[in-house]
Amino acid sequence: MDRLTGLSAFVRTAELGSFAAAGRVLGLSPSAVGKAVSRLESQLSVQLIQRTTRSLRLTEEGRDFHERCRRILDDLDDAQESLLRTREAPRGPLRLSCPIIAYHLLLPILPAFMERYPEITLDLDFTDRIVDLIEEGVDVAIRSGQLPDSRLMVRTLRPFRLLLMATPAYLARHGTPRCPRDLANHCSIGFRYPNSGKIQTWPLRRPEGEPEPRLRYVLTCNNMEALRGAVLRDLGIGCMPDFLAEAPVLAGDLVPVLLDHLDAPSQFNLIWPSSRHLSPKVRVLVDFLAERLFLSTPCLSHPQGQTGPGAKF
Repeated sequence: MDRLTGLSAFVRTAELGSFAAAGRVLGLSPSAVGKAVSRLESQLSVQLIQRTTRSLRLTEEGRDFHERCRRILDDLDDAQESLLRTREAPRGPLRLSCPIIAYHLLLPILPAFMERYPEITLDLDFTDRIVDLIEEGVDVAIRSGQLPDSRLMVRTLRPFRLLLMATPAYLARHGTPRCPRDLANHCSIGFRYPNSGKIQTWPLRRPEGEPEPRLRYVLTCNNMEALRGAVLRDLGIGCMPDFLAEAPVLAGDLVPVLLDHLDAPSQFNLIWPSSRHLSPKVRVLVDFLAERLFLSTPCLSHPQGQTGPGAKF
């Protein structure tokens, strides 16, 4: 503890420029601070601070030592803060931003969260727009794709698959595509990203050197629910997440196509603003969602070449 006192006295003196100022912060007299720093120098056999009648100045060794000591004391403060926060009951408003289609995943599990943490008030923001968490006061977000912002913490969730879907009635009229090239003769429903305006690229695997299949879009939209609705109305083939297609496939209303030619699973991430002290309400929500989301992710199993109604989740 004597060494810790010396480290604290040294760091505060280096930051505030005098024993008196450091003493006011630490609740010690200036002479007690000076003696603590002197004892530390004696233990290290190194002079850390040059003293004159007018000022104090760090030596070269003192500057290097100060940086390391400051990090040690910050980590100690973090550990103490985390311990204190574990005693707090998670409470207060908590804003969660999610893609619109995420309500299929969230609504079934939220009652258990609200029962477990009754003092947390959830504010759900369903949007396909990329939200600036820090600027817009969002506590946690569910997002896919690249996350370049270094101010964010990330926790990955289990992956899902993007699938090509059509109705049995559409396939009866237009035929079932057997390879990506066949899509040129079909009607395509495209998803347009709300932020960039770009149309989603379908995750088709093709032989090396073969050009990307040319798709004939008869309809595009910036809402995945609307895309599924258009596909269900026999308008064409659309690309959607497996969890969004699960219920219609089980009901026989949608059929997966080109399963053997699809690649690149996708993944959602939980993201939240980086902070030295993670609040209890954010911590419990992140842990809960990481544990519960995609717990029963649809798994499309199929014999080789099976793309009809017999293909099962």
